[in-house]
Amino acid sequence: MRNPPHPGAFIRTEILGPLELTVTAAARVLGVSRPTLSSLLNGQADLSGEMALRLEKAFGVRMDTLLRMQASYDIVRMRQRAKSIRVRPYRRRARDAFRSAPRRPRAN
Repeated sequence: MRNPPHPGAFIRTEILGPLELTVTAAARVLGVSRPTLSSLLNGQADLSGEMALRLEKAFGVRMDTLLRMQASYDIVRMRQRAKSIRVRPYRRRARDAFRSAPRRPRAN
C-alpha cells in the first residue's frame, strides 16, 4: 500500500507555494495562529474540518478533497499499527441469536 502524503505537504506546495504566501501571511488570511498553520504544514497536526473549510473559503480548494486526503493518510497510518491494536473479534453465541430472532406472527 502506498503512503499518501499528509495534506499539509499538499497545502504547502500546491496552494501556498504558487501564491508565494509565507506561513505568517497565510495564517493571517485563514484567521489562525502561525504555530497552528505551521504544525499542519509540517505534518505535526491533522487537518480538521474547520481548517479545511477555512482553506476552501480562502483559496477555493474543496474541503472534501482535503478531508479525503487526511482520511487516506489516517487509514494507512492505522493499517501500519494494526498488529499493535489488540481486539478480539465478536462472536455471537447461538443462544443469543435465538433470543434476538424476530418473532413470527401467530396464525389464527
